[in-house]
Amino acid sequence: MARKYFGTDGIRGRVGEGPINPEFVLKLGWAAGRVLGNGPGSKILIGKDTRISGYMFEAALEAGLAAAGVNIRMLGPMPTPGIAYLTRTLHGSAGIVISASHNPHEDNGIKFFSATGNKLPDAVEEEIERELDKPMTTVSSSALGKAKRLDDARGRYIEFCKSTIPSRLDFRGLKVVVDCAHGATYHIAPEVLEEIGAEVITIGAEPNGLNINDGFGATKPRALASSVRVNGADLGIALDGDGDRVIMVDGNGEIVDGDELLYIIAGSRLTNGGLNGSVVGTLMSNLGLEVALRDLGVGFERVAVGDRYILERLSERDWTLGGEPSGHIICRDRTTTGDGIVSALQVLAEINKTGRSLAELRRGMRKYPQELVNVPLGDMPAADVMADSMVNDAVSAVESDMGDDGRVLLRPSGTEPLIRVMVEGREADVVASKANAIADAVRELVSR
Repeated sequence: MARKYFGTDGIRGRVGEGPINPEFVLKLGWAAGRVLGNGPGSKILIGKDTRISGYMFEAALEAGLAAAGVNIRMLGPMPTPGIAYLTRTLHGSAGIVISASHNPHEDNGIKFFSATGNKLPDAVEEEIERELDKPMTTVSSSALGKAKRLDDARGRYIEFCKSTIPSRLDFRGLKVVVDCAHGATYHIAPEVLEEIGAEVITIGAEPNGLNINDGFGATKPRALASSVRVNGADLGIALDGDGDRVIMVDGNGEIVDGDELLYIIAGSRLTNGGLNGSVVGTLMSNLGLEVALRDLGVGFERVAVGDRYILERLSERDWTLGGEPSGHIICRDRTTTGDGIVSALQVLAEINKTGRSLAELRRGMRKYPQELVNVPLGDMPAADVMADSMVNDAVSAVESDMGDDGRVLLRPSGTEPLIRVMVEGREADVVASKANAIADAVRELVSR
């Protein structure tokens, strides 16, 4: 079934346009209640990030779920992974997140977790879409759902985050800057770090509904890097608007991305006997990560871009660790989804155990130079480019020339009429030359 609304991570768009409007979200709540509710007394949790439209969509979802006869637990501002955790531990039928993650406040989205705290399977999303095509009805007055606010949601999640590292670890003397992106972690991440004993300097923790991800957070870590240097901190932690991603900054003010953090966590798990199977990355994971893990004797597998594909592979193989360069890291031995706070704590634990700084820990992985060239397609279908023999010959020639010291990725953009040409290798000038050679072959084809 071709899905009309659900993408790779729920339903997302500009507020007031397409499906991201109150009327649609009302009916989405009703449809989700009919599919995900499991009889009388069932409950579905709703949480949100700090963007202003969250109030509107929270009310719409509440009304739709109540009309379907499902009880509601309102969590208020809560990180996406916190909603997954609470859905699981409170035995909810499902969890709903109102968030557009790292996007600006003009966007919003709705995504779902199952009763086990996992993303919904495609088949369940398709069932919700089928319900959306039906006329909306309301259960009898005596069967309507009731809503309650869960006042201790924040405290429950804080305690869970702390439980993911040994309580014996003492972080007194560690000076940390945390950037909350004016998002859903603003009232949680600083307290987690303070409660484990760190000295905490907080930035990006004054949400006003309009400033989420604006100049702060995991997608814009320069403010964090500057604060680390100015305050002489040991490191910095940048989370995104809904708290499922993390990027860190070492004591020198240098950015440490998701690939490097994944390498550090994998090495820690390997040393402590907690790494089960291979590490899972994506097509965009740096070749340096694959090489560094190979040097540790750890396998590495790539999947399509997107955390749901990482989770699928981890679940299929019963492996424990995967992630993306963007900082979406999944420690499946700790939780069911990407969690920025939990991932950062795993790195802090390794710093504490080894006595090595973040700058020292990252040195085991050398990031390979990467060149990305975007080639406009005009009216040509991307499939025609991907199937063209001349373009594929150009790709094969580069792959043959670079051997095991390089990697080529040719893929259509998912959002624009572009072909993306990415080449990685040991030498920056060689990488740039090879990427442009392939891009020239694509340009020649498009110009015919």
